[in-house]
Amino acid sequence: MPANTTTVADPSVDPTADEIVLPSACPLDCPDHCSLDVTVRDGAIQRIDGSHRSSVTDGFICTKVRNFGDRVYGPERLLHPAIRTGEKGEAQFRSVSWDDALDHVATRLRAIAEQHGPESILPVSYGGSNGMLTQGNTDARLFRRLGAAELLHTVCAAATGRATEGLYGKMPGVAYEDYVEAKLIVVWGANPSAAGIHLVPFIREAQSRGAKLVVVDPRRTPLAKRADLHLALRPGTDLPLALAVIRWLFENGAADDTFLGEHATGVEPLRKRADAWTIERAAEVCQLDPDALAQFARDYGAISPAVIRCGWGQERNRNGGSATAAILALPAVAGKFGVRGGGYTQSNSGAWNLGADALIGADEPTVPSVNMNRLGRHLVERAAPDIRALFVYNANPLMTFPDQERMRAGLAREDIFTVVFDQVMTDTARYADVVLPATTFLEHHEVQKGYGALSLQHAPPVIAPQGEARPNLEVFAELTRRMGLAKTDDVEDIATFNAHLHEQAEAVSGGGNNGQHSNSETGNGTGGSLANGAVVYPETGATPVMFRDHLPRTADHKVHLFPADLDAEAPAGLYAYQEESPSEAFPLVLISPATRRTISSTLGELYRGAAAVEIHPDDAAARGLESGDPVRVWNDLGEVHCAVRISRDEKPGVAFLAKGLWAHNTANGNTANALAPDTLTDLGGGACFNDARVEIARRDDDRTAT
Repeated sequence: MPANTTTVADPSVDPTADEIVLPSACPLDCPDHCSLDVTVRDGAIQRIDGSHRSSVTDGFICTKVRNFGDRVYGPERLLHPAIRTGEKGEAQFRSVSWDDALDHVATRLRAIAEQHGPESILPVSYGGSNGMLTQGNTDARLFRRLGAAELLHTVCAAATGRATEGLYGKMPGVAYEDYVEAKLIVVWGANPSAAGIHLVPFIREAQSRGAKLVVVDPRRTPLAKRADLHLALRPGTDLPLALAVIRWLFENGAADDTFLGEHATGVEPLRKRADAWTIERAAEVCQLDPDALAQFARDYGAISPAVIRCGWGQERNRNGGSATAAILALPAVAGKFGVRGGGYTQSNSGAWNLGADALIGADEPTVPSVNMNRLGRHLVERAAPDIRALFVYNANPLMTFPDQERMRAGLAREDIFTVVFDQVMTDTARYADVVLPATTFLEHHEVQKGYGALSLQHAPPVIAPQGEARPNLEVFAELTRRMGLAKTDDVEDIATFNAHLHEQAEAVSGGGNNGQHSNSETGNGTGGSLANGAVVYPETGATPVMFRDHLPRTADHKVHLFPADLDAEAPAGLYAYQEESPSEAFPLVLISPATRRTISSTLGELYRGAAAVEIHPDDAAARGLESGDPVRVWNDLGEVHCAVRISRDEKPGVAFLAKGLWAHNTANGNTANALAPDTLTDLGGGACFNDARVEIARRDDDRTAT
């Protein structure tokens, strides 16, 4: 650190210092929830580094967040409210004052509500990269009081969330720190090297202590290359694989009958659904070596502690909910709980029970809903409710929702009034009638909970808002007033919302455990007040042991291996495998996992390179393709023009085109989402991105990938 640098919690402590280092925390859609140190000079960000306040962060962060200043000060940053002057999609706007912009928005929304009904107004948000002071407070109050239609937040984690809650309730899983205690680690449907990098050192430490690593993923990811066993299954076949292991455990005396008798329900229905899936049958469907699958079953049955890092890749297909449920049933069947480093990690956001409902009112009117995965179809087909206004915030639907061509056509409708409230000029914002500039997490207070790391952090602003950018909480409170929906006792100031969340956090992290078990080993507690920059942890400490410090948060505190409501919801029943419909015209499975460059589509403006679709050498040879060739990737929904890259990291029959691309990354402005169907997962109504089936051929174009 330079000699004249001061580390403070508030810049007013030493305003004469050349540089000050201020605490912050990353709210972006990543499990790790890093603590940050931000170096500021003369009110401007100089550096963003990882801090040691969070033991998971441990001083290092990803390149994406390290370079976040490029978003704050970049040319795409929205700095002033503006109103459209050209055609939708052309991004031609004139700057106006906030007063004029908000009056215009309020007037238009009132008129639309009066003419078409309030349900013709649809807020479009997701909020994965925002904290609790940016989503779910004054925005929720505004749209509830207005009676606007509801957008179902299903594009990610819908199937996994439904399955996890159905089996275990919102039960905290194995903490990152405890992976070092595991003797067997299974990474299934996740690529921590690209999304969630702070788990990797713990896995490597466990390996150095002799742990075996199994990776279940169609791609040869960095961890797959270091694994003792890589099961490169065909996308969409995770369910048969998990059921085959369950069947093997029951048949070979490796199921823990004592644990199941004490802690589980639905054992026999699960056993019956798994009966049909022999190792040999599952291996054929999954396109795996049966000996490798059998080895996995033997290892999982024999080795303890064993932990499964269950990600989200396995949910992105028609079987996603049942696949997740079967994966999460494995530690219960094999009795892997009750020891440090044993169990599973899915999303740990349920470890917290925080929210602003007490300040905004919890009552929600009964309004029509729209599944976000079918928003494009809904707008194009003019389905009920007849949407006439979109208010887009904390989201970039054109680049993140399935069925991209329909989504683009819906946004282009001139009879839909569209407001986009964002930090940068996204591809969606180009179709807006009004754009409003939002602050980044470095310019406003934020409170965020981790969903991989078990932590909660408060991040104060480290710089002033750029241009005329304003926080979400403030803007939605002002719109509520201008639309005549405010009440005299409304809480509108960020300080009160902030204090309310802090009070809840201190209560949750104060050592209570819902009358279940106590944690005698960990004394990690809060380590101080959230308001003073501490990283706080839920209930029993940073590293609770499943089924010792926590029981399932179901009504009876048992694992429900066969919930009746999930069985009724799944089209063919829970754990019933829905086979794919083979297509001679489109023989390749297209998958679109996350990469190191973006967080969903966030920060996509910073990557200007040309995208490439990756395929195995066998698939390239069959099509006469070489790396760098310009190709079209197409199906009945649309096509993407890009380059091809040949890689043995891809499974034959599978093509990879990265998640999070923007229009400027391809030759025709389309991304993998243009090829993704708007069909829904068996549970939760989630997205089926990995059910895209495509063909690839060379095109006459000289653009190559970088």
